[in-house]
Amino acid sequence: MTSSEIKSGALVSLQDLHPSSSYFKQGASLRVTGKLQEYSVEIAIATIVDGSDSLKINTQYLRELSFRVGSIYQFIGELLIQPDNGAVLQARVGRNVDGIDLNLYYQSLQLLRQFQAHHLKNPAT
Repeated sequence: MTSSEIKSGALVSLQDLHPSSSYFKQGASLRVTGKLQEYSVEIAIATIVDGSDSLKINTQYLRELSFRVGSIYQFIGELLIQPDNGAVLQARVGRNVDGIDLNLYYQSLQLLRQFQAHHLKNPAT
């Protein structure tokens, strides 16, 4: 694989993004979902939340997406770890997903992880 190849974004919840998590790596390609709490047009930074967890999203490359505080968004991009152990997702794709059933979405994410864990341990099955 060449270094210029774009990786798919691993499905993660905001609760999964903490310094001891396996997803919390410089340059990790991730897909995150959350409610837009705030957006600054001047610096192109959005903040999404899910419960008490939040993540800053750099939206400088998302020209065609309009932002509404309170709406649900999904972003795919690369995680940039800051010196203070904070993180910003450099988004390359973003979309409004208002109407998504977040409880069902997170249930399906858990089932996907269980399936992947089982099949990575037992690839023949």
